[in-house]
Amino acid sequence: MKAMILAAGKGTRIRPLTYELPKPMIPIMGKPVMEYLVELLAKHGVKQIMVNLSHLPQRIEHYFGDGRRFGVEIGYSFEGYIQKDEMVPFALGSAGGMRKIQDFGGFFDETTVVLCGDAMIDLDITAAVQEHKRRGAMVSLVAKEMPWEEVSSYGVIVADEDGRIISFQEKPSLAEARSNLINTGIYIFEPEALNLIPEGQIFDIGADLFPLLVESGVTFHAITQAFNWIDIGKVADYWHAMQRVMLGEVEGIHMPGREIRPGVWVGLNTHIDWRGTQIEGPVYIGSGTCIEAGCQIVGPTWIGHGCYIHEDVKLTRSILFEHTRVREAVEFDEQIVVGDYCVSKHGKTIRSNEVGLEWIWCDARVMDVMEHHAAMAS
Repeated sequence: MKAMILAAGKGTRIRPLTYELPKPMIPIMGKPVMEYLVELLAKHGVKQIMVNLSHLPQRIEHYFGDGRRFGVEIGYSFEGYIQKDEMVPFALGSAGGMRKIQDFGGFFDETTVVLCGDAMIDLDITAAVQEHKRRGAMVSLVAKEMPWEEVSSYGVIVADEDGRIISFQEKPSLAEARSNLINTGIYIFEPEALNLIPEGQIFDIGADLFPLLVESGVTFHAITQAFNWIDIGKVADYWHAMQRVMLGEVEGIHMPGREIRPGVWVGLNTHIDWRGTQIEGPVYIGSGTCIEAGCQIVGPTWIGHGCYIHEDVKLTRSILFEHTRVREAVEFDEQIVVGDYCVSKHGKTIRSNEVGLEWIWCDARVMDVMEHHAAMAS
């Protein structure tokens, strides 16, 4: 059994988080979401993993390397080109990227599990593959039953009583929905399925290949299992995912660091001035972060490493990426702060250096004039 992680997308729906990070590198509890997938695959004995790359590919390659520290082998397929010393992404679509890999070296020579690189799952992969083989399917899709009122947010699968897929509906209205089974972006392929993907074309698994499978009449089944599936495709999804994992609602994922007070976890060498400071967990404070006096922090809140929180700041259910400086008496309520950007849980975004808000937040590593004089005087 082999695996393919789809990681070439630009992550447009979750901007601004993906301006400087490919979507699979977005951190959940301090770890890239793709790392959870690699660990899950290794747990189920999958040792060879291919990853297609396009948007900011070096961030993924530099972090995961050849995979040996995760107990697997990882290979990469870049989709794009370099022009005038600049890397230009040119994604081939999820299916087109797989066909490119197959044409190059024939990697997909046995049953392959295909995962989207932007979701956290705890699927029993072994059981899913066994079900796929029991049915003699060429391709299987792992489906999940959702509440009917939520189906309009997803791609819907229509299957017969034996689980054979008949058709698809893309984000149907509740009145039009013919099923409450949704596509999780988890697939199982037999090698011959790759022959149905045209060479050298942009081709998508969901939009192009799956309708072709239905039309061709090949054995194409939906597999349903009870499992956690946490999609981070949009900003709201990411904010809710972080809330859930910090509240301990996702089995097997725990707060890093050490718990110094009930509900307060810290990394190495943090500095917290407890004079007037109130912290209501769950809250994580990353290594090298300073919390000045008089702050109020209400969880679930995540503060990345190297941050500086000035006095009388109030943070409520927010996520601060690493090296964020928050100025005196500023309040962030259900916000995500990443670099120059601040985005609400609903996706409303502002950029500090475009609207003159550096006095609210900035990069903690940038020393302003007043700090420079104070440092020199000391």
